Amino acid sequence: MQNLITNKQNERYKRAKQRVKALKVFYYNVIMYCLIIPVLAYINYKTSWEIKWVLFSAIGWGIGISIHAYRVYAKHPIFGRAWEQRKIQQFIKQQQWN
Repeated sequence: MQNLITNKQNERYKRAKQRVKALKVFYYNVIMYCLIIPVLAYINYKTSWEIKWVLFSAIGWGIGISIHAYRVYAKHPIFGRAWEQRKIQQFIKQQQWN
């Protein structure tokens, strides 16, 4: 019984550690966006302001950050933990029948 409790605690710890890592990577991504996009805007302004190419970088990276935020903060993402567990159980059952 004690072993089962320890396994559950270890699993919770692993999930919490993965969540912290995901948050850390997300925050790093946002900080880099906030630092790099203004630099690119300045370069764009100083070189050729007629063509505002910095907008492509800002919008593209912004979309990426939005997707990243969804994956980090969504409680039930489309391919979340529950989906993974269902698929694992499905594959285990398939292997048992073969």
